[in-house]
Amino acid sequence: MNAFLFGIFPYIALGVGIMGTIARYDRDPFTWKTSSSQLLRRRQLMVGSILFHVGVLVVFFGHLFGLLTPIWVFDAIGISHSAKQIPAIVAGGIAGAVALVGGGMLFHRRWTDPRIRRTSNAWDIAILALLLIQLVLGLGTIFVSLGHLDGSEMVTFMARAQGIFTFDAAAASYVADAALVFKLHLVLGLLIIMIFPFTRLVHIASGFFAPLRYLFLRPGYQIVRSRRNTAPAKRDGPMRPAQADKAPLARKTAHPAE
Repeated sequence: MNAFLFGIFPYIALGVGIMGTIARYDRDPFTWKTSSSQLLRRRQLMVGSILFHVGVLVVFFGHLFGLLTPIWVFDAIGISHSAKQIPAIVAGGIAGAVALVGGGMLFHRRWTDPRIRRTSNAWDIAILALLLIQLVLGLGTIFVSLGHLDGSEMVTFMARAQGIFTFDAAAASYVADAALVFKLHLVLGLLIIMIFPFTRLVHIASGFFAPLRYLFLRPGYQIVRSRRNTAPAKRDGPMRPAQADKAPLARKTAHPAE
């Protein structure tokens, strides 16, 4: 089971996440977004959304660079494993707590307001709940990491994460003896990546890739109104129905965006 969850499942999750996102954009590009409910309980939405997004972005990029930066890079610039571990715990803990507070506000708003629940589908609530659980698990790993301030635990997870992308057959064995909270955190993270294309989370990718569509891939189009050169004749009285039907009207035409 360890070999499947941490050696095979990562490739399944990444494959479904990447290909599913591309397929959704190619088939239904206008669903590559998140529906808005900002007119309802706007203040709670704004505060919760800012806290959640700022915290999640810090956590995401911290994991991205912290786990995927080759170990020899830190050794080359003279940063010891313990010197990297302590700032990671502090920054990650603060960012995770901020994201948890913001996510809790968003979940409370969506779950308790009947008007917002009617504009939500099951996945909207489920994915937010999964993200909150993931944040709780991530914060739970801090207490285990405090017992490994020498950085040994961090190096183990760095080797495992980099082993997935370098197709290291022994990558799963690196975390065989890891604490349960770490394993749950890893598996749930992979599950979130796998269901990413089928939820509102896909709007994250739109912020990075949608502009490329208009710059390099496909021409954009916009709907504009044009008027005929001849204006209707002025009349002192109202038009008869037959004359009104013949009057020039604005029509919609599609022109390539400049």
